[in-house]
Amino acid sequence: MYKTVMTALAGLTLSGAVLAAAPQVELKTTMGDIVLELDHDKAPKSVDNFLAYVKSGYYKNTIFHRVIDGFMIQGGGYDEKLKGKPTNKPIPLEASNGLHNVKYSLAMARMGDPNSATSQWFINVEDNAGLDAPGPDGSGGYAVFGKVIKGQETVDKIKAVLVDDKGMFQNLPVVPVTVKSATILKTPIQPKQ
Repeated sequence: MYKTVMTALAGLTLSGAVLAAAPQVELKTTMGDIVLELDHDKAPKSVDNFLAYVKSGYYKNTIFHRVIDGFMIQGGGYDEKLKGKPTNKPIPLEASNGLHNVKYSLAMARMGDPNSATSQWFINVEDNAGLDAPGPDGSGGYAVFGKVIKGQETVDKIKAVLVDDKGMFQNLPVVPVTVKSATILKTPIQPKQ
């Protein structure tokens, strides 16, 4: 009996450690910090892809280039001069993973081809069920791979900035909102309940 109880407790401790080990990334922006918790179990390709860009320093000095209050804020592709950066190969769509495009969730941005996501991502600022798989247009939806666990107030500040259109960019912040750094947290924080 004692051995069975101890084995069960060890299993609980192990599963608790596994749950606490979800990768977390801190984005330091010109409007405040955002901490993202990534769901590797449900979106392994999207998480590995995002972490590869984070580890390489790719997101440093990129901007939020598309901000639509009531919809989402998008970044991960351009610098302040609106110059695109070279990307890795596109990844397969993981939109049918059970995660939903709800407020403060993190998803991969892509082109019309469902398997075209590279470096760009967005944070939903409202519940956007129309982006879930399958999309209403049959597009396959957009893959959620994480969520904001700290810095929701920063997301709310970014979504409210003044935007304008400039060349091919629509809903571009008039005053750039820049990601100063993106780093993997060595000591994960506990999300607020």
